[in-house]
Amino acid sequence: MEAFLALTYAGQPVWLWLAFLSFIGFLLWLDLGVINNKDGVVSAKKSAAMWASFASLAVAFGGYVYFVYEPNPVYYNSPDNLNQQAVIQYFTGYLLETALAFDNIFVIGMIFTFFAVPREYQPRVLFWGIIGAIFFRAIFISLGAAVVNEFTWVLYIFAAFLIFTGWKMIFGSEHEVDLANNPVLKFVKKRIRVTDTIENHNFFVKKPDPVTGKLVLFATPLFLALIMVEIVDIIFAVDSVPAIFAVTKDPFIVYTSNIFAILGLRSMFFMLAEAVERFKYLKYGLSMVLVLIGVKILWNFLFHKELKMVPYLEPHWSLIATVSLIGGAMIYSLWRTRNEQKAEPTAAE
Repeated sequence: MEAFLALTYAGQPVWLWLAFLSFIGFLLWLDLGVINNKDGVVSAKKSAAMWASFASLAVAFGGYVYFVYEPNPVYYNSPDNLNQQAVIQYFTGYLLETALAFDNIFVIGMIFTFFAVPREYQPRVLFWGIIGAIFFRAIFISLGAAVVNEFTWVLYIFAAFLIFTGWKMIFGSEHEVDLANNPVLKFVKKRIRVTDTIENHNFFVKKPDPVTGKLVLFATPLFLALIMVEIVDIIFAVDSVPAIFAVTKDPFIVYTSNIFAILGLRSMFFMLAEAVERFKYLKYGLSMVLVLIGVKILWNFLFHKELKMVPYLEPHWSLIATVSLIGGAMIYSLWRTRNEQKAEPTAAE
């Protein structure tokens, strides 16, 4: 037992990682197994309550990071006030990942429309999509941590990528998903049987083979929608993982902030899906955040650490910039689109 307790992974005890994953597993079981164990349309009010619950848990975990967590000094610029640095980086990462989820919401809505997924089955697809996201983020973050902490110069590549992505977001859509011609979707359709219609909430059903008449397993369009949701998360992870490593190099803080943001994505989708167009200017705030994070990497690691030309930029400035830019973009979006919602009923008449 003592040997197990002494095992570490990415700078933290293995038991801490397992405890966190067990807690997340319990939350997911509570979500699908108890609270949402029946198919049905999730109201905006219920979604808001669910998101507030997950956000409260994220804030409570921030309290754990500040008062209990033991940060590994290897991942921090200064050995002083490690918990203060960790909690600031945690909340910066959480807010950044939550904001980036807005683009996810828009694309997921497109996927559900493309596959004609009924609203009462959408929560089931998103639930299993979150399970996949938790698994894939663990892989990406583990690889990212190994690379970043072994080869610091990779952060310069991240910086250039984030600045380019932020610049690209200003002048067009950051992610374009052509569902009809998606190569993964075509590959899956060629290699497995797929029904033409959705069969209740099932991802797979048994139906007679058109040639032999024997009962065989068919995938349903619901399963194809799930695959596309997973692909979209992988695409977005290409941006979000470098962004979070630009905020903190602590793998535990990276992963936990990511997971709490992902947990809130499902409820956020049903809360904001119909109003997502009202946040059309949010991408400009996000683009500026990504550019600033890229610049911050160059500032701290190149101009401060290597060239010693400038003072170190403390983590709390990233948090202030993230909150100000994203919050400002959201408020501006709501203000600019305040008359659009009122005009819709008149247009329908």
